[in-house]
Amino acid sequence: MIIYQGVVVVAMARNPSLIRAQPPMPSDLTSSDCSVLRGGASFRRRELIFVVNPRGSEVLLIGLFLGFIGAGANGTTGQQWKKLLPYLRSRLGNDCNICESLTSGPSHAIDITREAIREGADAVIAVGGDGTLHEVVNGFFCGGKPVCNHDMNSSHSTALGLIPLGTGSDFARTLGWKNDPHDAIERIAKGLKSKIDVGCIAGDIGESHYFINVADIHLSAKAGYYASRYKKFGNLCYVIGALQAFFRHHNQDLRIKVDEGEWEVCSQVTALCIGNAKYFGGGMKITPNANPSSGDYEMVILQDFKWYDFILKLHKLYNGTHLSVKNVSSRRARSIEIEEIGSSGSIFVQSDGEFLGFLPRKFSILPGVIELLC
Repeated sequence: MIIYQGVVVVAMARNPSLIRAQPPMPSDLTSSDCSVLRGGASFRRRELIFVVNPRGSEVLLIGLFLGFIGAGANGTTGQQWKKLLPYLRSRLGNDCNICESLTSGPSHAIDITREAIREGADAVIAVGGDGTLHEVVNGFFCGGKPVCNHDMNSSHSTALGLIPLGTGSDFARTLGWKNDPHDAIERIAKGLKSKIDVGCIAGDIGESHYFINVADIHLSAKAGYYASRYKKFGNLCYVIGALQAFFRHHNQDLRIKVDEGEWEVCSQVTALCIGNAKYFGGGMKITPNANPSSGDYEMVILQDFKWYDFILKLHKLYNGTHLSVKNVSSRRARSIEIEEIGSSGSIFVQSDGEFLGFLPRKFSILPGVIELLC
């Protein structure tokens, strides 16, 4: 952090984004001294970094598998954030340095978060939906390890925060939070923290990836991948993606190892979902017993589903009562290894809506690795 012409500014490592901040601290303070006197005692202002995707669009997917689309909110995250800023500054400005960072493209939120943690921020707050939250969570890690404060003598760690905007956040739904940014600001003001789990995904090559909601395999992941290829068509991309995924889909036999046990064969898998939280796809309660503080996943497997099964059972998938449906199974696990039987190399994998590639993959849980402002 530096002070330039009386304004608190945070410098980011790559593609620095626009930063706005609260009024400056008293003139006798330097950038390395963030304490002020309150009631005769030393009081340290909290450093809060708000990560905003100004072009964000929170789209509600009514039936990810079927491609029905709710109302989009293209680009409105930035607009809603501007309207929210005056209240946020009035509520938090007396106790906190408020630093706004606007992302400039994919993965920028990851870089912003890593730099903020290294510089000793008290919290990094994702503003928007689960896409922004997903990138911020990944920014808490680098090279397979949690990112650490450069100051080894620091006594505090960086917490994760969330202000849901747009149609809301699936992660917020799991926690029972209302889709109300003012409620979120109150949680930030109180500063209460709770440790939560994060999912880690490792493949044969490349860096590990992290998720906070749900990772999914095969049909649902394939539909998301195809939809991303047709974004130029707007919300219609989800319809096209779902249709293309169904047209080319074949249920697949998979080999699964749970908690370092023996390999098991799971036949005719349509979709497999690994939940750290309960919801994905804009409100589908796919892993209804998942809990991000439990220290394990809920794995739900849909087997031998036909296209009409999704139409007949969609309401159960949304309200979380599908575990009683034929060909749906659920189990708890701390680690899950999955590979296909055969060599097609075409079983899609995604987490929190981001395409990650293909099987094989190993999913491990990192218990209580992040503190959440709750």
